Amino acid sequence: MSKILFVMTGADHWTLADGTAHPTGFWAEEAVVPYRAVKAAGHEVVVATPGGVVPPVDRASLAAQVNGGQEKADEIARALEEMTELRTPVKLAEVDLAEFAAVFYPGGHGPMEDLAVDAESGRLLVAALDSGRPLAVVCHGPAALLAAVRSDGGNAFAGYRAAAFTNEEETQGGLAGQAKWLLQDRLTEAGVEVRAGEPWAPHVVVDRNLITGQNPASSAPVAEELLKHLG
Repeated sequence: MSKILFVMTGADHWTLADGTAHPTGFWAEEAVVPYRAVKAAGHEVVVATPGGVVPPVDRASLAAQVNGGQEKADEIARALEEMTELRTPVKLAEVDLAEFAAVFYPGGHGPMEDLAVDAESGRLLVAALDSGRPLAVVCHGPAALLAAVRSDGGNAFAGYRAAAFTNEEETQGGLAGQAKWLLQDRLTEAGVEVRAGEPWAPHVVVDRNLITGQNPASSAPVAEELLKHLG
């Protein structure tokens, strides 16, 4: 059994271009599906957030229409209740990477608000990347990669291939026109080679120890890849 670190947003809103706060948090499916997979494989999960705040769920991610019906939505909600680790997160600044076999970042728009600019998260990502540990990130979670800056000012993930929530998906989701910036654009500017798949379809990119998924539908295959890398 290994310990897996789930780094999650502490933000309950995403500040739009006009200054309004769009309610958000983490996307439920992207936390629940990988959580269930690693727990079923016998691993322990520890949740970490900026400041150790309890990660807020994006209420929109609990709606029937984004979960394929009310039955699945209810199942996701029940699964969140069972994730007791969400109630007692550790502070990101106090994480000792040596204790963990792998690191996972779920998405939701929350990471666009806090993890994209969080220096502690950035340092952890650089250390995880350099250690060779499996590092799995899904959907808007790759916003956190933007804070992974080395001492020379370059992004640690420059030159890596990755999947992330695309401009096309953000446009179809209705928020692209209101956003201060788009994830695919910023990652590209940082030197990350974003490989876009079909909108809303499962799409996973693996480059060395970095495992990335494009959207909520990619959370299950990302978890599978993470478990493969753990051996």
